[in-house]
Amino acid sequence: MKHLLFLLLLSSTVFAQSENEYNLIPFPARFSGQNGQFSLSATTRIVVSDPTVKAVAQTFASQVKAATGITLTVASASPALAKGANIFFTLNKKLTLGDEGYKLTVTPTRVLAEASTPKGLFYAAQTIRQLIPAGASSTAALPACAITDKPRFGYRGLMLDVGRHFMPVAFVKKFIDLMAMHKQNTFHWHLTEDQGWRIEIKKYPKLTQIGSKRAESIVGQYYQNYPQQFDGKPVSGFYTQEEIKDVVRYAQSRFVTIIPEIEMPGHAQAALAAYPELGCDPAKGYQVFTKWGVSEDVYCPSEKTFTFLQDVLTEVIALFPGKYIHIGGDECPKTAWKQSAFCQELMKKNNLKDEHELQSYFIRRVEKFLNSKGRSIIGWDEILEGGLAPNATVMSWRGTEGGIAAAKQKHNVIMTPGGTCYLDHYQGNPATEPLAIGGYLPLDKVYGYEPMPTELTDAEQKYVLGVQGNIWTEYMPTSESVEYMAFPRAIALAEIGWMQAGTHNFEDFSQRLKNHLPRLKNVNYAKRLFDITASTQAGDQGQIQVVLKKLDSDSRIVYTTNGKEPNEQSPEYIGPITLTKTTTIRAKTWTGGQPTGGQLTQTFVLHKGKNKPYTYGTPLDKYSDPKSSKLTDGVRGDTPRSRQEWVNVYGNDMDVTLDLGNVTSVTKVSLNFLKVILEKGFPPKSVEIALSKDGSDFKEAIAQPVVYELNGPWAILPVVADFKTARARYVRIRAKNAGVCPPEHPNAGEKTWFSIDEIVVE
Repeated sequence: MKHLLFLLLLSSTVFAQSENEYNLIPFPARFSGQNGQFSLSATTRIVVSDPTVKAVAQTFASQVKAATGITLTVASASPALAKGANIFFTLNKKLTLGDEGYKLTVTPTRVLAEASTPKGLFYAAQTIRQLIPAGASSTAALPACAITDKPRFGYRGLMLDVGRHFMPVAFVKKFIDLMAMHKQNTFHWHLTEDQGWRIEIKKYPKLTQIGSKRAESIVGQYYQNYPQQFDGKPVSGFYTQEEIKDVVRYAQSRFVTIIPEIEMPGHAQAALAAYPELGCDPAKGYQVFTKWGVSEDVYCPSEKTFTFLQDVLTEVIALFPGKYIHIGGDECPKTAWKQSAFCQELMKKNNLKDEHELQSYFIRRVEKFLNSKGRSIIGWDEILEGGLAPNATVMSWRGTEGGIAAAKQKHNVIMTPGGTCYLDHYQGNPATEPLAIGGYLPLDKVYGYEPMPTELTDAEQKYVLGVQGNIWTEYMPTSESVEYMAFPRAIALAEIGWMQAGTHNFEDFSQRLKNHLPRLKNVNYAKRLFDITASTQAGDQGQIQVVLKKLDSDSRIVYTTNGKEPNEQSPEYIGPITLTKTTTIRAKTWTGGQPTGGQLTQTFVLHKGKNKPYTYGTPLDKYSDPKSSKLTDGVRGDTPRSRQEWVNVYGNDMDVTLDLGNVTSVTKVSLNFLKVILEKGFPPKSVEIALSKDGSDFKEAIAQPVVYELNGPWAILPVVADFKTARARYVRIRAKNAGVCPPEHPNAGEKTWFSIDEIVVE
């Protein structure tokens, strides 16, 4: 490790001495910057020592042509070419870097790439691509260096869901190109869903005739409207078997293995719409699911279903030559099985104690078939429930617990926890970002993920195959929206999967990434690297101190507090901004006389309750307000899309008392509540706001109902109490929970909750 750090330090020294920069992603295991440059032009040849690497050289030449316009000719090795200033692709069986490792030496007179396999040479070629300066044309200067490289993990993947929204073949190939450029080697293709079946199966033509067509989709976010609204716009699309063969060949040329996913037993409603006899209630009249989320309708574990799945998988196996078939196994509701006499009888016959064991029975049946065909299964971590299939690989998505449990059982594991690997979460301020499923996953959090659980012993760690990012497309109807959500976060995951343990430094990565992004000129990537975020801290004498942060260390922050747009002459952020009154801060990042895209507009509420302590008379869920600070931090919740600034009260009334520290005049108390009816987020029935000088005798109480329409979109509802000339030290808020969801609600009879933000005292 010390050697690696020394090499990184050496490369930084070279940066200062040369106009070239080494912005390699993923960064190599061993790297040494050298003096000088190699000149690349149309006279440069790619010299191959073995016919088996000619295809790699031709792919590399096409990539260079697309990026720079420079045409490179591929030639077989000869004595004459050996003396020229060329690029040499050489198989070296003596190298002990594994089948993906390589050595790369760039000098002013030649570029030598060595590997023991064509795959290793392909990855060397991707590194050479990144040494070519972004924007180069006709000629290019590659900085001299010496690299010895190999990946940390053998599995480095991305999943693309095409079930919710179909993505055309041209984009799938582009997606594979971007993966390969960043040395990711596995494309998990999520082909079937409740909302659409996307793969042609010749024996069952209705799967695409019926199952690939959805009548409409939800308008807005899932919980945005009550009742839900639909757009009336049909969604369709599927891949023919010839198209799939073409994509598989394309991926193979870039050393990307495709793992197809055929969902079972759940997420099957599109298949049931096509063949209702596969469900537990064929007379129900299944339709391709028009909602997001999880359908209660699942495959019935009948012999007819297993015959169908074996037929489907037989055709899938013929299309995809890789080792693995992903069979889903996640989010399988058991309602249909519990209500099915057939399923209950099947459980008794096979001594299965519950529906979880019935799911395990289902998965084991399918695994046995796939094993007989020489394939292995991967499933989401729910396949652990009821007993794990004998040879299954587990994809751990509900945190890391499933992966840890599987590894301890000596099963292979792929780490893909939702909190750090789900690229459908918001990556910037939800109020201004494109609509997403929820959550918050900024670039630096992705990069900070460590895939190897510390809970595992050295022997158990060998079962962790690698790491994967997942792109679920409920809120990504176009390829451009997929690109925006995936990149550059997928690039951060690529480096995590390749780069050796313990060497990750986000500031270094962000510097390289900033210079690397111009290579993605045809990608609609998110520019959240340049974002500004704000937090508050207590100041003296009731002031607010606002701390601004950015990920891009090169740029500077300029800001205003007067509502005007910041420009280069605006004050530069040096340290916390002290506010003495409610203020809107507007900020931008600036580099070299130009704005770099980072911006912030946020209002900070300065009031008498700011940073004052408060206590709850009734206990709250431990996750709602863990530090008891959200209600007086000076930041109001500004959108129902995010719950970051809101305190949630589940199933109970709320009783909270705020201590202002001394008796002072109180003229107004205001606060906001969320209305998210479909999510069981009902505003309280009524709110009582009372004042006290001593904390026990509360007077001046103002009680009022919270009036709203049950139907309609989610909203933020204000509650304001005017006290005119009152004096108090304590402010008490009592909010009455709405009770249970009404009979017409999808969750009728279940407890409701409500959300509250800042308690503003004036």
